[in-house]
Amino acid sequence: MSATTTKPYLLRAIHDWCVDNGFTPHLAVVVDRSVVVPPGYARDGQIVLNIGAEATANLDLGNEAITFQARFGGVSQHLYIPVSHVLAIYARENGQGMAFELDLPADVDAGEPEHEETAGLEIVESGDDQAEAEPSEPASARGAHLKLVK
Repeated sequence: MSATTTKPYLLRAIHDWCVDNGFTPHLAVVVDRSVVVPPGYARDGQIVLNIGAEATANLDLGNEAITFQARFGGVSQHLYIPVSHVLAIYARENGQGMAFELDLPADVDAGEPEHEETAGLEIVESGDDQAEAEPSEPASARGAHLKLVK
């Protein structure tokens, strides 16, 4: 019997650590055809997403995928992130978290994403208690302190 990957368990642990300490958890994700994010919100094949409670609804950090609802441009969208496509999870406030080697399945088409790519985003709370999207720098541009896990 082969063991399951530790990645989804580590993602949940870092998410819980962020929440318990009042930090805002963010995911850095590689975007390809298997990732469902609104068109136009990825840059260079990646997107950074705020997965804090204020920015998401119905967040499910599953073993195979992360799913949730978030508002982009005032419109609620369903997002689907395969765990294999998560590059990092970290706290926005201090950059502490964990980075992962990309472990895309062999059968995933790494070609052009189905979604248009223009700018990386961070989802933030708006005045009407709804999450909205606004530009964000990738973790590497902010000098985030991330640990690579194999």
